[in-house]
Parts: sequence; C-alpha cells; structure tokens
Amino acid sequence: MTHPATRRTVLLATGGATAALVVGCSDYGDDNGSSSSEQSAGDSGEATSGAGGTELAKTSDIPVGGGTIFKDEKVVVTQPTKDDFKAFSAICTHQGCTVGSVADGTINCPCHKSEFRIADGSVAAGPATRPLPAKQITVEGGSISLA
Repeated sequence: MTHPATRRTVLLATGGATAALVVGCSDYGDDNGSSSSEQSAGDSGEATSGAGGTELAKTSDIPVGGGTIFKDEKVVVTQPTKDDFKAFSAICTHQGCTVGSVADGTINCPCHKSEFRIADGSVAAGPATRPLPAKQITVEGGSISLA
C-alpha cells in the first residue's frame, strides 16, 4: 500500500535537490577569461624553507616584477624583486572571481577590474576593498612548492 506524498515530503525532497544544485554551482570563477599564464597552486605570502608540498614551478618560471597564476590550486605566485617570492589567493575578494593576469606590478581580476599589488596583495584599484589573502609557499633549490 502506498501513501500519497505530503507537503512535507515534497518540500524535503525538492530542498535536497536544490541544495545539491547550489553546491554544484558554487565554484564561480572557473571560466572567466583567465590568462594563458595560468597553471595550477598556499597562508603567509613569505617564502619559507623546508620540506614543501606540491611543486608549483621553478623559480626561473616566475618573472621578476610579475607572477604566475596557478588556477587549479587557486594561488598566484609573484616575484616583486629578484629572489623575493610571494603567494596569494587567486580568488578576488570582491565577488570571488579567479584573477586573470599579472601585469605592470598588479594581479588583475577580469570580472570587475580590481587590481592587487604583487608585493603584498593589497588593493591597488577597486571595487575590491580587501587584500588578497597571503598563502604559504616554500622556496628550496630553485623550486617553489605549496607549504
């Protein structure tokens, strides 16, 4: 014998499906015109020594005065001055887009044109009002890794 669906049953069933749909769509910023300098990429922009995690790049791959976006790891690694490596979240603090380029001393978001300084992740131009969070990396023997 089957029972007719109650309002509560229908709401519970559709609520679960809606939650799954929202979770599945929550990774905004994946296809927003990111640059070809992206590859794939950690919370204190200072490079440290010691055993690291996933290797991101060779130090020679990060241009002095510029940087590289590691899209899969959601990290930007910069080299503001020779041998001074920094890392920041690649997720814009304005509305969560993935940043798209590093040029002229800034990390640039293609969605609303926010710019962040490569030396410290601070806001150079809005609409973002918060800096990019620093990430932890290690630099050892010419290799840059997530800490």
